Amino acid sequence: MKKNILFIMPSLSAGGGEKSLVNLLSQIDYTLYNVDLFLFNHEGLFMDFIPKEVNVLPLPKMLTIFSSPLLSSVTKFLLKGKLNLVFNRFMFWLNNRTKNSISIKEQKSWKYLSASIAGIQKKYDTAIGFLEKTSTYFCVEKVDAKNKIGWVHIDYDNLGMNPDIDVKYFEKLDNIVTVSEECAAILRNRFPTEKEKISVIYNIVSPTMINKMADQYNDKVYNKKENEVTILSIGRLHYQKGYELSIRACKKLVEDGYNIKWYVIGEGEERAKLTNLISELNLYDHFILLGLKANPYPFIKQADIYVQTSRFEGKSIALDEAKILKKPIVVTNFSTAKDQIKHKVDGMIVEMNPCSVASEIESIIENQSLRELLINNLSKLDLGTEQEIQKLYQICN
Repeated sequence: MKKNILFIMPSLSAGGGEKSLVNLLSQIDYTLYNVDLFLFNHEGLFMDFIPKEVNVLPLPKMLTIFSSPLLSSVTKFLLKGKLNLVFNRFMFWLNNRTKNSISIKEQKSWKYLSASIAGIQKKYDTAIGFLEKTSTYFCVEKVDAKNKIGWVHIDYDNLGMNPDIDVKYFEKLDNIVTVSEECAAILRNRFPTEKEKISVIYNIVSPTMINKMADQYNDKVYNKKENEVTILSIGRLHYQKGYELSIRACKKLVEDGYNIKWYVIGEGEERAKLTNLISELNLYDHFILLGLKANPYPFIKQADIYVQTSRFEGKSIALDEAKILKKPIVVTNFSTAKDQIKHKVDGMIVEMNPCSVASEIESIIENQSLRELLINNLSKLDLGTEQEIQKLYQICN
């Protein structure tokens, strides 16, 4: 008989965790598993990438009302006589107006949000909270499953979370999965009582699929001029990604006389802040925020250099994709950088400041032999991770 699996995810808007999930779902053997997917929001860039075999569960009515703007939500709950939900919706709003970190806000918001969600009636063999915080809390409290798994996609110590909240949920999980050996070591150190539950499943990437999608556009995606150097970065417009370092590195390159066009694919809460910095440094013609792209691969393939100035990462899917498309790569020295890049072999790891980033980009521009070395080494790597799905099967059985 097929086993029943439930995945839980906040949404399928753009992001590494979201892309990781749709890649994983594309590799599941649906002759062996029935798969349901619970999302808190049914909008997002990757909704169209959900395999047809996956059953997306309907949004609970009370959650839909809870997720609407405060006044609308409170009014509808009052009309229904749901005074408990009126209180919880107001407290949810109040909690999210505090000066706590985004992660702490989400952790503390769960007790208010959860009041609007009844438990899922169906029983599962395995339930997977595929993202830290809310997805894992939902998995523990709202699902009846023989086996419960929580997934951590990031360097936990850099996420700004309160481990005293998480440990209560981790104790109730059967398995805790993360995306790199460094992330696993951090979790084992932070949660020593749960260390035996922790295992690593790498993000699933398919070179065949990525190369095929990179060739989808016949036209050039950049209006590139002679002697222009095209740099690309991908990721949410978020503090984690360190884009102000990229902008200041771009300024230094322009001042040094390089004809730079630096593009960013991504969207997020820091757009206004970054736009202001671009304006302040007069980089309108050199640093361009492209927004979201359903298919970023032609942009990677046609770029000259891929740069990632993150402050912290788990295991970056964008870096794996840039490696598959054989781009010279510059990354900052975040804690898990060495999990993905061998310095001066398949990319360059630099200190986390604009001058170091700009200096290494200059080296790649000026040194043809360095560019060729990096590209040649990347061409020799076996970068497909489709077989990682077998590790999931093992902990689901």
